[in-house]
Amino acid sequence: MKLVILGGGGFRVPLVHGALLRDTADRRVTEVVLHDTDSARLDVMQRVLAAQAALHPRGPVLPPSVTATTDLDAALAGADFVFSAMRVGGLEGRTADERIALDLGLLGQETTGPGGVGYGLRTVPVALDVAERVRRLAPDAWVINFTNPAGLVTQAMQSVLGDRVVGICDSPLGLAKRAAGALGHDLDDLEIDYAGLNHLGWLTGLRLDGRDLLPDLLADEPALGAIEEGQLFGTEWLRSLGSLPNEYLFYYYFTRDAIAQITGAPQTRGEYLVGQQADFYAGVAGAPEQAWQRWDAVRRDRNATYMQETREGDDGQAHERAEADVEGGGYEGVALALMAAIARDEPARLILNVRNEGAVAGLPDDAVVEVPCRVDAAGPVPVAVSPLPGHALGLVQQVKAVDELVIRAAVEQSRSLAVQAFALHPLVDSVTVARELLTAYARRLPEHYRRLA
Repeated sequence: MKLVILGGGGFRVPLVHGALLRDTADRRVTEVVLHDTDSARLDVMQRVLAAQAALHPRGPVLPPSVTATTDLDAALAGADFVFSAMRVGGLEGRTADERIALDLGLLGQETTGPGGVGYGLRTVPVALDVAERVRRLAPDAWVINFTNPAGLVTQAMQSVLGDRVVGICDSPLGLAKRAAGALGHDLDDLEIDYAGLNHLGWLTGLRLDGRDLLPDLLADEPALGAIEEGQLFGTEWLRSLGSLPNEYLFYYYFTRDAIAQITGAPQTRGEYLVGQQADFYAGVAGAPEQAWQRWDAVRRDRNATYMQETREGDDGQAHERAEADVEGGGYEGVALALMAAIARDEPARLILNVRNEGAVAGLPDDAVVEVPCRVDAAGPVPVAVSPLPGHALGLVQQVKAVDELVIRAAVEQSRSLAVQAFALHPLVDSVTVARELLTAYARRLPEHYRRLA
């Protein structure tokens, strides 16, 4: 099977490659094609993957072949799976998503709030172009989308390719695993009740033989306080909600705190990564024999500092991430399980971004939602979930309306719709500021926003 990785020069590609190296079953991926617009990054990543393959124990199954190209059509032709992990605008775009909002007194984060709107506006046209090419060059391929904002981009691509586009994220499954572990259970033994949108969901139940165990965790102060969400949101707030929110809801529930912590840091996450990534790619290019060691060291640092602004306590000190969270990113496991379920008919239960089709009451059937799914050779099917409480449903409906405005603005090249998308987001507090946001984006990244008239 042929797997194409879009954004193939990106730093996290070895996570997917590592998962493929561990997969020795029949009907596995035998050919990997990396695509990127940056040939220098592709060269570095090929060195890292070659070193990774050399470290993998030799067995009867050959590792997948790896090639790289900047030719998108050549990469996509005949693909069985397309893994999309593009970053349109690169890290310069990410720093814009953060700084433009912060300069206007708003939350500056790449996928949540105004940054996510700006990111979506420049990403949707590229994602739609990719979808059209997949339809022409690999009509039977499944697209696994990790490109952010993942739910929004998945919904845009589904307008071309239908249900063969599935969005993935590791956050909800990581949340469910932590909760299950705190209860002393393996997640595979439990039924997950989780619903919302990408980066905007709630774990509302974990059932064993029909009995919901989540209230037991919420009532257990030491156990609840020991998991990431207890430290992030505070146990009192979690008990008040009666659920466990996705970590990205910190930006909604503690907006002022998040803004203060981000602005109080010497640099934003994007600015930090610009320097780190420049050093990494230049370092591997200059010392290719150290490719794997350099990548692994940077990976550990990236994971340990992920969403660091959300972990600052009342004493001003950030608590450390759990070792399991530092070691495992998780999304590569979701991607491999999804591919195995479809290609080999190995049934799996995963939390995915899929077409709603009535799974979340109060949202249109064609809205992409993030819910538990059963997956087999026919693809994912959402399972029944509990209705979201009013406060959660209202927030989900408002953010989904913004997602749909972003898609329309990008397709219709409409400045008016783009302003609406910014203005109607719950983390933007003024129409005037919404106009200023779009003006600032057009000034800083004109090649991506000049089409909006």
